[in-house]
Amino acid sequence: MSTLEIHDLHVSVGDKEILKGVDLVVSSGETHAIMGPNGSGKSTLAYAIAGHPKYTITSGRVLLDGEDLLDMTVDERARAGLFLAMQYPVEVPGVSVSNFLRSAVTAVRGEAPKLREFAKDLKKGMDALAIDGSFATRNTNEGFSGGEKKRHEILQLELLKPKIAVLDETDSGLDVDALRVVSEGINRFRESGDTGVLLITHYTRILRYVTPDFVHVFAAGRIVEEGGPELAEKLEDEGYEAYTKAAL
Repeated sequence: MSTLEIHDLHVSVGDKEILKGVDLVVSSGETHAIMGPNGSGKSTLAYAIAGHPKYTITSGRVLLDGEDLLDMTVDERARAGLFLAMQYPVEVPGVSVSNFLRSAVTAVRGEAPKLREFAKDLKKGMDALAIDGSFATRNTNEGFSGGEKKRHEILQLELLKPKIAVLDETDSGLDVDALRVVSEGINRFRESGDTGVLLITHYTRILRYVTPDFVHVFAAGRIVEEGGPELAEKLEDEGYEAYTKAAL
């Protein structure tokens, strides 16, 4: 059983405060959807808890199983069990997908997986995500389509098996077929019940495939409404305008 606890988190970029007191708890077996309009602070939350240097945490605490993530380096947070799937994954020229993934697994586990075992797990993950075998030899994210980048991140998720997965705009740029494949990957990851998922989006379409246990509405840097899956349906019908006005 793992738990991510976010307490009264305030985050700034330069002189501008973006997050204005966020409280959230995500436990194993739970899927939380954070929804809100562009600019509401959703991605800031993801990058801040992952340790991106652009974002300055001015106050608050972020705990994973009682350990303060804010006292850890970025790689220490990953080894502790935190995973971030980025909205815009970066290219890593000269490093193949296979080598990148094996290095990531080694870093998280603290020891290199046996080559035969890793190759078997990699093939299984790629097959499940309908990824062609040649993908493993390509440079990481270089020249990848949006769908390929997102499938690659879900492949990372399945191989690394983190305690808590933060998925930032995973549905961005996906066609219907790719969205279905990526969603199935997220659902496979959730099946064990040993992990928690924080799914950040401003569209409801991915929630037709990945059903959240909790929905949180973000506006003006804070959570302004919370509920179950029915809240996402309400947002689909009514939009964010009322919540945005109330938060100002």
